[in-house]
Amino acid sequence: MNQFIHKGEEKKQFVRKMFDDISGSYDFLNKLLSMGVDARWRKKFIDQIKINKNDQVLDLATGTGDIAIKIVKKYPVEVVGLDYSPNMIDQAKKKKKSMEIDNVDFIVGDAESLPFEDESFDVIAISFGLRNLGFYSKAFEEFFRVLKPGGSLHILEFFPSEKTFFSMMFSFYFKNILPAIGSFFSRSKAYHYLPESVDNFLSKEKLKVLLKESKFKDVETQDMTFGVCTSIKADK
Repeated sequence: MNQFIHKGEEKKQFVRKMFDDISGSYDFLNKLLSMGVDARWRKKFIDQIKINKNDQVLDLATGTGDIAIKIVKKYPVEVVGLDYSPNMIDQAKKKKKSMEIDNVDFIVGDAESLPFEDESFDVIAISFGLRNLGFYSKAFEEFFRVLKPGGSLHILEFFPSEKTFFSMMFSFYFKNILPAIGSFFSRSKAYHYLPESVDNFLSKEKLKVLLKESKFKDVETQDMTFGVCTSIKADK
């Protein structure tokens, strides 16, 4: 039985408050709970994205800004990092200031109602944030709207467990050990929500179908760490 709501406006408001509450410990717990693997996933994810000089890049569910900052450090581009949680954006801005990084702006916003004109971005990235949205179809309509023709959408995400030995081992850790450690350090329900949100997320195949129904084309998937997480690319 689910402990949390996994769609709609009520989910969005819960997720926003949850990330506001854990914003101060988010980076530390990511490193601790993934044993540093999350940094390798993000690096590989960025390496997979074709980014050209002077591209306009949108990093959705930017959190504390890791993906956005890594992109501007690697490429001569402009990046906007957007997140629904004001406290996470505050953390991202502090990180930007401490690292003296230019060419990136962090703003509070809703991925399902983007505050940008049509065809504003060459690349959209969203890492470990898609399943936290309230309405996937509405979000994809917005992603498609703000992408330029020929632009690309890149998703990095956890998906419901597949029945392989490694994925079942990771699933046991994800559902039993991770929530206990996360709750000890954060005193938040966030790390109980995390595995449940994955169980209630779309399968890879259903996500591919939804992307195609939203007019995206050439949808490709690539598993990381024996399928623990997966990157998805789709073009406009």
